[in-house]
Amino acid sequence: MSDPVEIFTDGACRGNPGPGGWAALLRIGDSEKLVSGATAQTTNNRMELQAAIEGLKQLRRPCAVKLTTDSEYVRKGVIDWMANWKRNGWRTAQKKPVKNQDLWEVLDALVEQHDIQWFWVKGHSGHPENERVDRAANVAIDEMLS
Repeated sequence: MSDPVEIFTDGACRGNPGPGGWAALLRIGDSEKLVSGATAQTTNNRMELQAAIEGLKQLRRPCAVKLTTDSEYVRKGVIDWMANWKRNGWRTAQKKPVKNQDLWEVLDALVEQHDIQWFWVKGHSGHPENERVDRAANVAIDEMLS
């Protein structure tokens, strides 16, 4: 079996809401690919979700994936909350609509295609790959605003 694909993701937002960016670093063996983008008006949580979505969209076939994010919202959303949200018609335990449902549904479809292990790392803690994707997400904002 081939090595798992490692994906490191981050989202950034200047103001919340405000201009935002996302980035994903994919690595398999010695090969790496960095993707990023930006949105004029968004939230930090949407950019964190978008980073995971865009990272997984890069995969052309079902893969074993180790996905690392600094967003507990994304990690816990997938691991702990999403099954109940779906069972409850995309409603929270408090019967309110799930925020960012459009992105959660896209992420859900991508998650179904792969065997993913989810990892959390504290943001801005010196984790090399997390620092890289944080910089890339912020550069994407800068480029959009210039």
